Amino acid sequence: MEQERADRLVHVVDDVEPLEAPVLLLALEGFLDAGRAADLAVEHLLADRGPVVATFDVDELYDYRARRPPVSFVRDHYADYAAPRLVVRRQTDVAGTPYLLLTGPEPDIRWEAFARGVRTVVERFGVTRVVAMAAVPMAVPHTRPVALTEHANDPSVVLGSSAWQGELRVPSSAQALLEIRLGEWGHLMQGAVVHVPHYLAQMSYPRAAISLLEHVTRVASLEVDLADLRAAAERTDADVAEYLVEHDEVRHVVEGLERQYDTFHRAEAAGSNLLAEDAPLPSGEEIGRQFEQFLAGLDGPDGPDDRA
Repeated sequence: MEQERADRLVHVVDDVEPLEAPVLLLALEGFLDAGRAADLAVEHLLADRGPVVATFDVDELYDYRARRPPVSFVRDHYADYAAPRLVVRRQTDVAGTPYLLLTGPEPDIRWEAFARGVRTVVERFGVTRVVAMAAVPMAVPHTRPVALTEHANDPSVVLGSSAWQGELRVPSSAQALLEIRLGEWGHLMQGAVVHVPHYLAQMSYPRAAISLLEHVTRVASLEVDLADLRAAAERTDADVAEYLVEHDEVRHVVEGLERQYDTFHRAEAAGSNLLAEDAPLPSGEEIGRQFEQFLAGLDGPDGPDDRA
């Protein structure tokens, strides 16, 4: 009965040519998107938009008062209402391999029903692997390699070793619940959470999007052309570097993060986890205050003149 109700929550488009796709990529807007990393990855994948093959009844999942969609007021009337959409598109990679892409706002309510709706999509299109993309702010410097945390409901498919030892209690998400439920139903779901420098979490950070898509190419055997994103990342890095040259107080904070990062990794390689002496880790608030001026000076979400 519950699965039947979930089937009514998602509508598979009848007039689209049926096609099995072994991989379903998933990125939901909202909670897990520091630096707009997942959003940038989705925008890159949707440069060539494929047809919509399934839609979710967003009215059953979205809290309009908590996240009010934008609408334009033009002289004397309203227009261009941006209705939220939670859809599945059929895409192809640069080699012509088909895959599905589920995007839209993270459901505010009815997570269990949403999970069952995704199960309907997975079984309808013969999906054998669901891959989620997400990002969180972390106390890491932007001048060091971008790290990510892999996860899966089948630990045997996780490629790297986890930096987290033991149990870590964190706020849940629709994606986290989905991974658990799909595992219970016998479907593989894995993903990666990229670590975004917390002082850059409110701006677009293309380098984190690159890390997510590189992970996708590894685990999902898809080919993605990252040239445009790499160029955007270089421009963003140059903008941040220029700002640091002109603002000593911000540069000193970032240098403190660099010392912590380097010391931790040296200690880890030596079998220890000691932190750097006399180098306290700056708080997110401290770095955020220093970067307010930098962010306020950006004309667009990705850098001056919206270049990125």
